[in-house]
Amino acid sequence: MDKKETVSGTKNKKEFIGEVVSNKMDKTVVVVVKRLVQHPEYKKVVKRVTKLMADDKDNKCNIGDKVKVIETRPLSKLKRWKVVEILEQAKEKV
Repeated sequence: MDKKETVSGTKNKKEFIGEVVSNKMDKTVVVVVKRLVQHPEYKKVVKRVTKLMADDKDNKCNIGDKVKVIETRPLSKLKRWKVVEILEQAKEKV
């Protein structure tokens, strides 16, 4: 086996794609992740929205950017996500 296949300490971390809705904090952005879920009793498809606070070390993200975030260790009381890459820049900077 190659060493790359047997690297210890790596886990499958959750990844989400979302949109930046706030970048007012230093090195932190708020990302909204939208998903569709089927209601357990009524079987109707319902929209669900989750807000995540993500680490943005270089303050590169702007409002409206589409970003990919990955789960990480707790960085503060509410920050448990890190911006991996900016997939799409916002059309207009706000």
